[in-house]
Formats: sequence, C-alpha cells, structure tokens
Amino acid sequence: MEVLGVTFLCLAAAFGLLVLVIGVFLLRRYHLNRALGTFDASIRLPTSGWRVGVCRYTDKHLEWLSLLSLSPLPRHRFLRSSLEVEGWRPATESERVRIQPGAIVVQLVHDGEPLDLAMKYDVYAGLSSWIEAGPVIGIGTWR
Repeated sequence: MEVLGVTFLCLAAAFGLLVLVIGVFLLRRYHLNRALGTFDASIRLPTSGWRVGVCRYTDKHLEWLSLLSLSPLPRHRFLRSSLEVEGWRPATESERVRIQPGAIVVQLVHDGEPLDLAMKYDVYAGLSSWIEAGPVIGIGTWR
C-alpha cells in the first residue's frame, strides 16, 4: 500500500472516530433533556470554578451530571434532606461568560458546605419547592 493510501486511511479513521464521539455526546444530551426531572445547571463548588452540566431530581437526591462527559453516572450527588436554599442573586458580569444566558445563581448549602448552581429562574422555583417539600425525616416528622 502506498504512503498516501495509509495516510488517507488514518485520517478517515480519525474523522470517523471524531464523528462517533460527537454523535454519542449529542445522543447523551438528547436523552438527558428528554428525561423527566432534568434541567440545565452550571455548578460551582468552593474548590473549583463553574462547570456546565445537567441536574436531575430523584426521590432522595439531586444529581449533577457533567455536560462534557460520556458517563451516565452523576459527578455530584446531594442528599435532598441535607440541602438548604440560602437564596439567589443575579449573575455577575464575569459569571455571565461561564454560565448559560439569563441564569441566576442559586446559593445552596449541603451538609454545611456551600455550593452555587446557575439556572433559569423558573427552574429555581421548582428546585426550591422540591427541597422544601422534602421527604420524611425520622419517624412521623416532616422536614
């Protein structure tokens, strides 16, 4: 086989692999958007900067999945009964570059550790209602 033919096959294989990876990313994003209880949210933990992702409600947890990952497993998982809403604020000018347009910054505390989620205001209303209507803690007591 000629050198040109081998080069062409290598480039074609690399292009095919790139198309496959992009297709898997798009398929994962499509499935995350179609699932009930999911919403776009960027996260900022005290030890890191903003990261783009998707949050998902479960019965006991709020899960955050990275948008730039192929893993179906959540990167962060927060126990519903341990989450507290501290409030929300508009995004600063420097934050607007790193989060989705029109998002607000929701300040939460999970087991004493602060974290920020950036989301649309209507999603915040749903999140705060979900947290406040939390499950039973202990026997016969409500949150």
